[in-house]
Amino acid sequence: MSKLCTILLVEDDAADAHLTRMAFEEGRIGVDLQHVENGEEALAYLKQESTYQGQPKPDLILLDLNMPRMDGREFLKQIKQNKDFRAIPIVVLTTSDAETDVYASYDQGAAGFIVKPVSIDDFVHQIQKLENYWFELVKRPAYP
Repeated sequence: MSKLCTILLVEDDAADAHLTRMAFEEGRIGVDLQHVENGEEALAYLKQESTYQGQPKPDLILLDLNMPRMDGREFLKQIKQNKDFRAIPIVVLTTSDAETDVYASYDQGAAGFIVKPVSIDDFVHQIQKLENYWFELVKRPAYP
């Protein structure tokens, strides 16, 4: 299957990153899943700095909120203030179900908020629904 869509996963938990990759591999759509471990690395990826030179611009960013160095909240705020990156849809994918996190994420420009299910099967199912929505149903902007 050819890789059709690039997703940047910003996730510090290796097990969650592995599970996310597995879920996309089971999906019907070719996904090039790029993974970084915090907001600082995600910014470097988007700006094509250092080891990220030549990496594809993501069609979607999946963002954990609670990470070291630069957390998802600060990353979301910075990206949505940057004219070069603010059109990239960002879906928060986190264990937090705090209403303050939900509200703040949407207020900062998140395109969605998903609470990570505890069950592996439920997690895979949620990722596949996300994949279908963003890459089969929704019209995304074409990036230069």
